[in-house]
Amino acid sequence: MGAAAALYSAACYAHGKLASGIPYPIALSAVISLSGWLPCSRTLRGKMESSHTAARRAASLPMLLSHGRADEVVSYRNAERSSDTLRSSGFLYLHSKSYNGLGHYTIPEEMDDVGRWLSSRLGLDRSR
Repeated sequence: MGAAAALYSAACYAHGKLASGIPYPIALSAVISLSGWLPCSRTLRGKMESSHTAARRAASLPMLLSHGRADEVVSYRNAERSSDTLRSSGFLYLHSKSYNGLGHYTIPEEMDDVGRWLSSRLGLDRSR
């Protein structure tokens, strides 16, 4: 559920509010979803289209969605739909990465890719 929470947080951050209407209190710098899905996919596009601020935040938020094609818990098709929904809702700084044969777990290759993505997006020095 961590990846779903991360993607929901990205949507709330962009919109500026939680589903309850309470202001979203955190400024996000990046979002990573491993083997996840987007819980608010049916309402996201409308929320992004209703606000210039939401559209701006969505377009500038770096996101990495990583998913195994053999995931037995969250299907790869759900991950593809989530990525498509995010892109069509204005999340333009989104990178999707898939892994053949990977189930609902991580592998060193995926963690290396996450590390490289974070370093390149957030300007982190990996030599420390």
